[in-house]
Amino acid sequence: MRALLSKAQIFQSRSSNLKVLGRYVKTNALLAIIAAVVGLWALQVLFTYLSELEDLSDSYTMSDALRYIFYRSPYFLEQFMPTGALLGAVVGLGLLASKSELVVMRAAGVSIYRIVGWVLQPALLFVLLALMLNQFVLPNSNQLAREINNEDSSSLVTSVRGYWTMQPRFQTTTESNTDGNVQPDGSDILYIDYADVQGNIGEVKRWHLDNNGDLQTATHAMGGQYIGRESLGTTGKLSEQYRYEWQLNNMTKLTINQGFESSQSKTSLDTLSLPFAPESVYLLTRKAEDLSLTQLYEHRQFMQRQGKRSLPHELAFWQKLLSPLSILSLVIVACSFVFGSLRTHSLGLRIVVALLFGLLFSYVQDLVGFVSLATGFSPMLMVLLPIIGSAALGFYLIKRQM
Repeated sequence: MRALLSKAQIFQSRSSNLKVLGRYVKTNALLAIIAAVVGLWALQVLFTYLSELEDLSDSYTMSDALRYIFYRSPYFLEQFMPTGALLGAVVGLGLLASKSELVVMRAAGVSIYRIVGWVLQPALLFVLLALMLNQFVLPNSNQLAREINNEDSSSLVTSVRGYWTMQPRFQTTTESNTDGNVQPDGSDILYIDYADVQGNIGEVKRWHLDNNGDLQTATHAMGGQYIGRESLGTTGKLSEQYRYEWQLNNMTKLTINQGFESSQSKTSLDTLSLPFAPESVYLLTRKAEDLSLTQLYEHRQFMQRQGKRSLPHELAFWQKLLSPLSILSLVIVACSFVFGSLRTHSLGLRIVVALLFGLLFSYVQDLVGFVSLATGFSPMLMVLLPIIGSAALGFYLIKRQM
């Protein structure tokens, strides 16, 4: 009986010691990761500030530059989280290794996988933070930053920002003793610069081509407001049951006559009809990086209903959804760096190697993204490849130390 009580006391004492030890390791890892992430973020903010000083002018003042940096800073924070987690894990465990505390832990019977698990737990906080930034902060902050410093405002006509589409046009003709017949009347090339969820749209341009592809009219509007929808009756697809209309303001219309003579006229109001709701127009006019996870998913569902596909938006969706796994995989690699060099290399060398690996991981992520866009290969698989590769490398190096 006394032997059983003694074993129970030893087990309780060991369990209590492990809790204290785990709390100590997690605290060191958390503080090191916070310091690394904040340090990299602060450096990026400083470099951005120095870069914006070159663009100061009468129209772009210092206050505008500071507001731009403020709205852009959440994006910098989210971008440096994986590399910061990698660097922080290396520094946190490296400090323990430099004082031989990791050696004592392993000699006391604490497995490497348990220590890695302790380091991964504070990294989960940054996983949640990255998801919250992508979902709730970045869509608004990126848009506000772009309104202050719009780099596309002086771009060429070939810019593809906003929403571009080509719509067929039909006209109704009436003949004697017959009902109205619908005949093709060429097509319209439509461009919408901006839209919000309330139904307001920004600059609108529309070019009308006849059945031979010749330009007939060019229309420009400064903006418009959503005025309602018109029922088209019951059809096979829900998206085709309504026609949504916007009232355009400050219209300028250029008419191309025969002989290439042209005439220009201005009207205060006109109507724009589209086959989808204002929420969909909002999604179509925003850049992929400015949409949240749920908005990217809605965009994907909308494109599927239209029988189309947008690879940039699919790639952005999987990058944001799987970014937490990038943080965890890099933390595993960081642990393998430390355990693989407890005595042979200095902490400074470990930090340099961690930074180089973090940069390499970032470049590989960008590369596989470009490959996916160029080849049409599965964006999900291409985003997963560097994550799986880094995690496998980390586990392999850790296993070699056991």
